[in-house]
Amino acid sequence: MEHRELGRSGLKVPPIIFGCNVFGWTADQAMTFRLLDGCVERGLVALDTADVYSAWVPGHSGGESERLMGAWLKARPGVRDRVLIFTKCGIEMPGKGKGLSAAYIARAVEDSLARLGIERIDLYQSHRDDEVTPPEETLGAYQALMEAGKVRAIGASNFSPARLRASLEASAKHGLPRYESLQPHYNLMERGIEADLVPLCIEHGVGIITYYALASGFLTGKYRSEADLSKSPRGARGMSKYLDARGMRVLAALDAVAARHGATPGQVALAWQLAKPGITAPIASATNPDQLAELAKAAELRLAAEDVAALDAASAA
Repeated sequence: MEHRELGRSGLKVPPIIFGCNVFGWTADQAMTFRLLDGCVERGLVALDTADVYSAWVPGHSGGESERLMGAWLKARPGVRDRVLIFTKCGIEMPGKGKGLSAAYIARAVEDSLARLGIERIDLYQSHRDDEVTPPEETLGAYQALMEAGKVRAIGASNFSPARLRASLEASAKHGLPRYESLQPHYNLMERGIEADLVPLCIEHGVGIITYYALASGFLTGKYRSEADLSKSPRGARGMSKYLDARGMRVLAALDAVAARHGATPGQVALAWQLAKPGITAPIASATNPDQLAELAKAAELRLAAEDVAALDAASAA
């Protein structure tokens, strides 16, 4: 499977990064282990999680995904060297705090390392910008972690263009580690980053790994009417906003391109991202082995220029 350089980090990632937010939420421990085993077998070895996953579930407090991943790593001796572990900090952990201050990062990383049962995180990401903390303080904290061997590279998520630029400038000015990746919300239905963040990342050689790459499942074609929203927990979480004329145009275009390639709409939606300038790899998740197999096939799908143009036109705002 082709691998791509993630910014200037030295990390090479497969075309699809597996999103681990489902672990402990819509995938229990047994299914989590099956999915992670399948990821290794299929070469989808970059695994993206966060400390806060899945605090939104009633009765959860965050850390559920990391703990299950840690249990899997412990149960599979030797597999740690075959996978890349990406996690994040900064969003509020119930009862523990939030933000990107040096003190908070120092605590958060130790908690994540303990839950994962590992000594080093491959990509540690600022999950959400903290406009109160100066960028140089945050980056200095990451420098200490990298020098201690606890983190290999750092990335940002949910940063505005201005704040990402400020962080990159602080890195250059003070000789601090720089964000090598950006994790923004991006898919055929959410293309706002193309105007500013994508050019900024291309200018500075920052890799882009996108979340909600399938628009929470909408781009698989699973949700085509209000009646479909009850099909999964995700369907109930704001999916109705896509059920408009533009959403139907996008689904029709996906269906047409999928038919030409003998693929599925979801595979085409991911392949579209892989064809877009500046995008290193979309992040997508699965809750069963069949969905995982579909993701692996998407990593091999190559769209023609006319396919990309048709999808661009259908999804234009």
